[in-house]
Amino acid sequence: MGPGATGLVAGGLSLAGALPAGPPLLLDVGNTVPAGGEALSHGRGLDCWEVRQHNSSEWCHFIRSNPDCRLDGGFLDYLDGVFCVFPPRLLPLAVTLYALWLLYLFVILGVTAEKFFCPNLSAISTNLKLSHNVAVFSLTSSLHGVTFLAFGNGAPDVFSAMVAFSDPRTAGLAIGAIFGAGVFVTTVVAGGIALVKPFTAASRPFLRDVIFYMAAVFLTFVVLYLGRIRLGEALGYLGLYAFYVLTVVLCTWIHRRQRGDGLAPPGPWEPEMPTDAEEPEPSGTNSGDYGEEYRPLLPSRETSLRILTTALSPLDYRKWRRKPWYWRLFKAFKVPVELVLLLTVPIVDPDKDDLNWKRPLNCLHVLTSPLLCVLTLKSGAYGLYQIQGVFPVWGLVTLVALALALIIFITTSNEEPPKYHCVFAFLGFLASAMWINAAATELVNILRTLGIIFQLSNTVLGLTLLAWGNSIGGEGSAAPQCPPDTPWNPPAIPKVSLCPSTDTFSDLTMARQGYPRMAFSACFGGIIFNILVGVGLGCLLQMTGSQPLVKLEPDSPLVWVLAGALGLSLVFSFVTVPAQCFQLGKAYGICLITYYLAFLCLALLTEFRVIHFSTP
Repeated sequence: MGPGATGLVAGGLSLAGALPAGPPLLLDVGNTVPAGGEALSHGRGLDCWEVRQHNSSEWCHFIRSNPDCRLDGGFLDYLDGVFCVFPPRLLPLAVTLYALWLLYLFVILGVTAEKFFCPNLSAISTNLKLSHNVAVFSLTSSLHGVTFLAFGNGAPDVFSAMVAFSDPRTAGLAIGAIFGAGVFVTTVVAGGIALVKPFTAASRPFLRDVIFYMAAVFLTFVVLYLGRIRLGEALGYLGLYAFYVLTVVLCTWIHRRQRGDGLAPPGPWEPEMPTDAEEPEPSGTNSGDYGEEYRPLLPSRETSLRILTTALSPLDYRKWRRKPWYWRLFKAFKVPVELVLLLTVPIVDPDKDDLNWKRPLNCLHVLTSPLLCVLTLKSGAYGLYQIQGVFPVWGLVTLVALALALIIFITTSNEEPPKYHCVFAFLGFLASAMWINAAATELVNILRTLGIIFQLSNTVLGLTLLAWGNSIGGEGSAAPQCPPDTPWNPPAIPKVSLCPSTDTFSDLTMARQGYPRMAFSACFGGIIFNILVGVGLGCLLQMTGSQPLVKLEPDSPLVWVLAGALGLSLVFSFVTVPAQCFQLGKAYGICLITYYLAFLCLALLTEFRVIHFSTP
């Protein structure tokens, strides 16, 4: 979807005001419920789903007069746009534009996380390493792998869950997406890896991750059965992840003590095999999108204007000519997003000699990044607030940022980064997080709108569109770089990217390039962060001092189908993988993919009430 189509949607929709969110005491994870804490069953009260049951001439009045149809947060009012701006006969056109904008939001999430959020997290983790001792470094690498890098990889999922949990009417999206993505990754992605390249799985990391993931799923099943999550349960999610981090670090330390300077001998239930590091890695796999592979042999002084224009170019024209047409098409869709992100988000790269210091662009970031933060926080409510009713906050931020940018430009040079350049990594982390949060808010709002249009529950939208969108992303250009003995315990390999990924394309590409063990382990280790931090932090942020409780009422039996399917898939892998001596081939992959197709059919039949289940 290009800028013109995006402008058409934005021009036809009104800006949504930032509505103060009340205490979210009731989260209906099966269907939509009106804000205010009282669940309304379908057919009673003013449920926004009833809009399609009225005459088309009454749609606009129903949407604008019904409090349940207000979208909390976000910049665009999608319900008002589809039912008031577009005439009823153009409803298919509106849905088509919304679907294209939904796909573009997934592109924004993926590009922001991959190109900006994760690199800055990597730079921050590098700057926080206080010791270069080999033993200490190995432990801190594991710690960063399960904290910083896991956060970088799971940022779109976690932010989407936090936004969905912030509104009782969209909580089903969070549950559906977290469970749906878990089923998809542990069946389709894991099975696809086994089909692409049969391999022998790393035994101990696999068993550890599956056990912790099953514990997280069981904990979620319990809180859904009880119908509420208290402060203790929310902290229990975060505590379980902290225990997982401690276990990874402790296992790394024990493994290195046993191994010494050489490789640890395989255990009685761990088959001996050549490591992935022994397999050759294709050369020149990910040299960067912005012209880093073509550096001049002799350094030359460049003007500030040339540095700025070169740094703002999202295209490497030499690479563009080498790539196939479909890569160029996808890149053309991403160029507007990358250009805006380059203008507003600084990137610090510790692996470059100049740390990616671009003086004119970084000085511009001093102005654009704070403006981005104040204008996206609470959908611009804070940025548009006027001090003493006279001067807006965004104006004050602009004046202060301009003065600071001028000072930095005068006191620095183009050739050498300043000593405080690492501060730009924190600024880039904050700015990219605000972009992800803004895109996730729009994503949740447009999914709720599509659910109202098609009369679909939030749970089925979460397990399909939201789960697929967050799981399929990525270009899959190269195997990701991880520190040795991260939670996925890959062998040490040359660095080609920034953080581990559970994206489908990335994992399948890793398998084709000779790293199936790493890709398979990421399927189980990477999504532990998403479920524990996504549910725990998402519910914790909705609790208040007077109401330390969030109610979860799964009115739809589809929630139980989801929970049971995820638990059963984990048990299946937990039993069959050791039974095969961790040697996984095409038969295992076919079984997993067949299982997902059967689950998807069962979920859709349950959603459309062809199959009826009695809920607890």
